[in-house]
Amino acid sequence: LLGGVIEINSTPGVGSTFSLFLPLKFSGIEKIYQDLEIDTAPVLPALPEDACFNDRRILVVDDDMRNVYTMTTLLESYGMKVHYAENGIQALERLAQIPDIELVLMDTMMPEMDGLEATAQIRNIADFHDLPIISLTAKAMKGDREKCLAAGASDYITKPVDTEQLLSLMYSWLNKVH
Repeated sequence: LLGGVIEINSTPGVGSTFSLFLPLKFSGIEKIYQDLEIDTAPVLPALPEDACFNDRRILVVDDDMRNVYTMTTLLESYGMKVHYAENGIQALERLAQIPDIELVLMDTMMPEMDGLEATAQIRNIADFHDLPIISLTAKAMKGDREKCLAAGASDYITKPVDTEQLLSLMYSWLNKVH
């Protein structure tokens, strides 16, 4: 159990207690990720203290409205203007309607048109050739990052999203410091 200890106490007619004791520090997580073939997140520079996102226009593409709500709440708290689409087809429609979108956060697994196909189609539109598209995926198996980048994504981040990592990544693409 990765250095942890499980303690079980049970008394008939009274009940049971289960205790899990974990070490304060575990240094083998990289080995576990390698064994499971899970992509680890890239190391990014810290978000500058004076980072400003006011009025930056972001398109969030995700079929899970809980994710859209969470992402919208976060981004709006930093002053961003957020638009959303529920799938790749709607993402293409939103970009046609709102051509001044500055960055897209694209879920990879969606119905009708997934994020990989939507990204590839966006890249075929001349006006959006350089539009930053960050792929977000809950599925983080080895090779997924490469698939997203091959489809035309600018970058890749796994769910659940680490707020600081996401903001740092967005800042670097919005300010062309990548």
